Amino acid sequence: MLKLKIRKNNILVIDNYYKNLNWRSNNLTKKSFSFINVLPVTFTTLLFISQIIIGFYLLSDVSQIEIVAYAGVGLYIFSGLIFGMLPTFTFRRKGGVKKGKSYIHTTKLVDMGIYSIVRHPQFVAFILFSIAGMLLFQHWIVVLLGIPIIALTYVDLLNADKRLIKKFGDDYKRYMQRVPRANFVLGIFRLLRKKSK
Repeated sequence: MLKLKIRKNNILVIDNYYKNLNWRSNNLTKKSFSFINVLPVTFTTLLFISQIIIGFYLLSDVSQIEIVAYAGVGLYIFSGLIFGMLPTFTFRRKGGVKKGKSYIHTTKLVDMGIYSIVRHPQFVAFILFSIAGMLLFQHWIVVLLGIPIIALTYVDLLNADKRLIKKFGDDYKRYMQRVPRANFVLGIFRLLRKKSK
């Protein structure tokens, strides 16, 4: 009976040790995780995939305005390269990511490069992808799928800010005051104004 009690205590100590490690690595507790926080990104991804599949399926049935469709393709490429890919390189170089870890596991607040223009460039890419799909496919069903993508991505942006405030504290709050959440036009304007001073 005594051995069993010791084992239970040892297991409890080990369990508390791993919970403490989890807190240090994620700066979040298990209690702060909620499936409600994952729903926006899950629905957004499903709607985005649906938008593309339905768009290609309906493409042959839609008479497109060609210049608008080319603008959609251009927006896909621009947003994918600038707001989609550039952040991965910036995080790897400036975010203190440990070797062998994904680029999202930063240990430092990154506020340079693309992150000096907008706080969440990959979310901006997702919003722009949705708009690009609307321009490219030019069908009312694709537009109806795109509208909730934008809204749900914005909800996920708000959740990301909350998580990052917990992770980086006052440094992130000061960063929030300097750099817009998703408005890259305002971010470029602020950056140019700051550099001209």
